[in-house]
Amino acid sequence: MTTVRKCCAFLTRLFAITAVLASFFAMPVHAEDANKGALASELEDIKSQVLKLNRDLFILEEDLLFPASTQIAVFVSVDVGRFLKLDSVELKIDDNNVSGFLYTERQRKALEQGGIQRIYLGNLKMGPHLLTAIFTGNDAEGRTVQRAISHNFDKTDETVMIELKVEDSESSYRADIKVEQWAL
Repeated sequence: MTTVRKCCAFLTRLFAITAVLASFFAMPVHAEDANKGALASELEDIKSQVLKLNRDLFILEEDLLFPASTQIAVFVSVDVGRFLKLDSVELKIDDNNVSGFLYTERQRKALEQGGIQRIYLGNLKMGPHLLTAIFTGNDAEGRTVQRAISHNFDKTDETVMIELKVEDSESSYRADIKVEQWAL
């Protein structure tokens, strides 16, 4: 594990250096003659190479921090949102708080129009786990309500992807939470 931490620390430093270089190369260059024009062109090439390196380092860092064999991702989606105007979500795995999110009006509208949000990305050891999600919001009459759901799952050497769906129930005039575990 220390090798991963050292590698992540190295990547973080390298990421910071590339960000500084990218901002340096982002300064405007005024060309007065042909030599300065060639220099400006060369600086633009270096800038694009630094940006590409920065993107590659970000992807490598993600792979090191969240390898597929231990990775879990949790997503939130909203069906229509008539019976629950989502205000916040609290996420627990094995009774440990792992994520929480407060929604703005704009974010809530995006979810209600079909958006999906990644609320958590982390690592878990293999074996059985318990996911608990607590949704807080307002019902159709403006009262504050909470809906909670628990989901047992087994972590294997594959990435676990779980979607928490807030769905309106026409029969009970309230929102229900459904869990869908995506298979890769």
